[in-house]
Order: sequence, then C-alpha cells, then structure tokens
Amino acid sequence: MGLDDKIKNAAQDLAGKAKEAAGKVTDNEKLEAEGRADQAKADVKKAGENVKDAFNS
Repeated sequence: MGLDDKIKNAAQDLAGKAKEAAGKVTDNEKLEAEGRADQAKADVKKAGENVKDAFNS
C-alpha cells in the first residue's frame, strides 16, 4: 500500500475516534457506534497493509 492509502486510513481512524467521543459526550449511541465502526474499518485496512508490506519485503 502506498503512503496515500496509509494517510487515508489514519484519517478514517481519527475521524472514527472523534465520532465516538462526540457520541459519548452527546449521549448519541448511533454516532458512537458509527465511530467504532469507522475505527474497525481502518484497523482492517491497516492489517491488510501490514500483510502486503510483509510480502513485499
């Protein structure tokens, strides 16, 4: 994966953390769940990057 993809995944993770925090503060369970989902998606993408990086090394 390129640097571009890694930056996008990090941004998605940060956005998810922000959504989750905002959901907790406003007692909005839906927003909190969306934030956790965004973080999970970013984690899956990061794991895929690590596998690809391992095979390319």
